[in-house]
Amino acid sequence: MATDKKDIEQLAIDTVRILSADAVQKANSGHPGTPMAIAPIGHVLWTQFMHYNPKNPHWANRDRFILSAGHACMFQYSFLYMTGYDLTMDDLKNFRQLHSKTAGHPEYGLLDGIEVTTGPLGQGFANGVGFAIGQKYLAARYNKPGFDLFNYKIYAVCSDGDLMEGVASEAASLAGHLELGNIIYIYDDNHISIEGDTDITFNEDVAKRFESYGWHVQVVNDVNDTKALSNAINNAKIETSKPSIIKVRSHIAYGSPNKVDTAGAHGSPLGPDEIKLVKKFFGFDPEQSFVVPDEVLEYYRNCGAKGADTEKKWNDLFAEYKKKFPELAAEYEQVTSGELPKGWADSLPVFKAEGKMATRQASGKVLNAIASKLPTLIGGAADLAPSTETNMKEYSSFTVEHRDGRNFHFGIREHAMGSALNGMALTKGIIPFGATFLMFSEYMRPPIRLAAIMKIRPIFVYTHDSIGLGEDGTTHQPIEQLASLRSIPNIVVLRPADANETAHAWRVALEHKDGPVVLVFTRQGLPVIDQDKYTSAFELEKGAYILSDSEKTPDVILIATGSEVSLIMAAQEKLKADGVNARVVSMPSWELFEKQSAAYKEKVFPKSVKKRLAVEMASPLGWHKYVTDEGDVLAMHGFGESAPAEELYKEFGFTVDNVVAKAKALLK
Repeated sequence: MATDKKDIEQLAIDTVRILSADAVQKANSGHPGTPMAIAPIGHVLWTQFMHYNPKNPHWANRDRFILSAGHACMFQYSFLYMTGYDLTMDDLKNFRQLHSKTAGHPEYGLLDGIEVTTGPLGQGFANGVGFAIGQKYLAARYNKPGFDLFNYKIYAVCSDGDLMEGVASEAASLAGHLELGNIIYIYDDNHISIEGDTDITFNEDVAKRFESYGWHVQVVNDVNDTKALSNAINNAKIETSKPSIIKVRSHIAYGSPNKVDTAGAHGSPLGPDEIKLVKKFFGFDPEQSFVVPDEVLEYYRNCGAKGADTEKKWNDLFAEYKKKFPELAAEYEQVTSGELPKGWADSLPVFKAEGKMATRQASGKVLNAIASKLPTLIGGAADLAPSTETNMKEYSSFTVEHRDGRNFHFGIREHAMGSALNGMALTKGIIPFGATFLMFSEYMRPPIRLAAIMKIRPIFVYTHDSIGLGEDGTTHQPIEQLASLRSIPNIVVLRPADANETAHAWRVALEHKDGPVVLVFTRQGLPVIDQDKYTSAFELEKGAYILSDSEKTPDVILIATGSEVSLIMAAQEKLKADGVNARVVSMPSWELFEKQSAAYKEKVFPKSVKKRLAVEMASPLGWHKYVTDEGDVLAMHGFGESAPAEELYKEFGFTVDNVVAKAKALLK
């Protein structure tokens, strides 16, 4: 290899190109073209601009890098290896193999330096908006004159595909409105997608589009012009009142004589013969693979090592901050510890058994009661705060003027809201929540699923949870959503039965550590269950519990969630009058119940009692696991209708008399 003919910068960039292509070739799977094209972008970011410490990848004031174009992950893996993260050459050689750190798309938790799981296009773009919000909130709450603790930037590389996805448009609009000047995105404009040149589907003027969103827009005509790249990124850092996007023209599979600028280089290995031609093009030995010249590795490792000094300066600054602002420093250390403040749950309200209260209304009261105890609990709704009861009344809104505001107005952008919540949740110390109607969780499926994959803990709040919302009709009445959400691994779905269960649902959601929690609330008023007469709602944390038992061994077990619990309790009283012994089980969370011991499960659902009736105004899918072959499920088998709620209950059989009749039918 004629290294003497190249300066170290060019040699380093070309090494990353070939390393990426080699890994994809060895895996016989992956996307070589984009890493080859955008290697100069990574080089400029990791050597000139980003603040990071490979030896402490969780340093609080590090710049965040997001590869929204997650299919190009060998680009990111290469730079993480080069700069000294916990990654070996063997890890690169095991790209896309079983149990490898180097998965087919970047996965949070598998590898240090991966800030968020990306791959579904547009998600990383929108996650970055959440990261940017998190930084702004931390800075507003904790920064003081002379103590600029949190001033990190959010860098991302995004693709044509990212910008075609609707979630990117939602997020870009929100970021522009909020003037998130800590965002610096680089748009890889390579003109290629899987089906061919992007002009078959995509001919908009991206620069003008982002200008209309209120972004700072620059164009670099050649990705290989590292000086132009550096100037553009520096300009973006200077512009702090607008998010920045830099449109960079690149050529997919740059250096490949036969596949440059072709769709074939997007998602398939180049092939052994073409790889050799690439290596010849860049002056490398075509017969050798996974070669990193010593001088290149030393160059990048030295760049990575600088981060330790940068972090040390920050640690020294924080030590001085602790002396001058001990209360704020203690608060920050507490919120980032992973534990909640001692005694916070003492502020949870206890509701008296008087009248009716919608669980969405109870949720609002709980949220406002605990807000002062949890200073980094922040969130809002998709233009539905008055309906979802998610406004914290003692606190301002997060705006350009008030970065310390705790109420968020996400606009009618459910998809971007969910993705932004994930970015906020990945900002250590922040506990985010976002609300909309349960029906519109459909717009949020990708971020919900990604939160579950990452096992992070945004709180998704969904109200108007059944046909009980009434006149809005079939388009707004959720039927299949509960079953759909329950099917996602690593998630907890909680549908409380009354105001007190709602209080403890929030407690469980806030204490839960290994995945997202979905809170599901009613629009309609529900009786508040007498805590002195029946089992305490504190039992909600077990997922299912005996709320009201029969005096003798039960003939039948009635099971329900949410609003239907009060229905089966009324049915229990009527069955008792008719000489039937019925047990009432409130089952707000299947997932929490499944974590209980076999002995506890047997206590709630003894195998000897085979007659069981589950009642839920939703799809019956999944309930047969709990009712067994000798039981039944009263559920929805189609969509609802537009009518007052009471009429709908009668129409679809959610009445006391029908529950009683179905229970008796099981006993015949």
